[in-house]
Amino acid sequence: MSHSLLHHRGQMSEAFRTVMFLSASGGLQDAYTYIGRGKVFANAQTGNIVLMSQSLFEGDFSRFAHYFIPVLSFALGVAAAECIRLRWREARQLVLLAEIVLLFVVGFFPAAWDMGANALVSFACAMQVQAFRKVHGYPFASTMCIGNLRSGMDSLVAFGHTRDKSLLYKALHYFGVILVFALGAGVGTQCVAVLGAKTIWLSCALLAVSLCFMFIKEDLED
Repeated sequence: MSHSLLHHRGQMSEAFRTVMFLSASGGLQDAYTYIGRGKVFANAQTGNIVLMSQSLFEGDFSRFAHYFIPVLSFALGVAAAECIRLRWREARQLVLLAEIVLLFVVGFFPAAWDMGANALVSFACAMQVQAFRKVHGYPFASTMCIGNLRSGMDSLVAFGHTRDKSLLYKALHYFGVILVFALGAGVGTQCVAVLGAKTIWLSCALLAVSLCFMFIKEDLED
């Protein structure tokens, strides 16, 4: 095996570890807001938009705001992450640091502040989505699964057609991200019953590990 291939796989392994912690955190955040903060999706804004639209047509404006605010916060989070990227070289590290601070603050919010909590978590999720879009050329999402599932199956079918092992490796990469996301969601669901609002601090810990990996060596591509 060539030195360049070994080097590429070593880099991929390091980047993949970073992505795993990001994905576990993404799954935990979605479970946290849905189970513990009034059945709002932090990441899956499609679901929020469906419920927002339903509320609007039913004339339930209080429930409309319940779903509209996370959608708006998500949009603003994307804008904030992009502004950081355009201004600072170490943008992804700054995004993770900001996300950790925001989520840590959310852990102090009582149940009466669920709307604010959901807004901050959605904002933080959007920053992560915008800042981490590729890993060594593979487009991926660390806070949602539909794109990863599509890409994984696309690569798996292509492998079945061509027998190109790199496509199988790519498919397994996507399925691994989905699996870790699901594990994060499962852990989040169980912990909400025990830790309540402070469950989100587990997400902070996962993101802190990713941040440490990134300071050791930058492996994620722009």
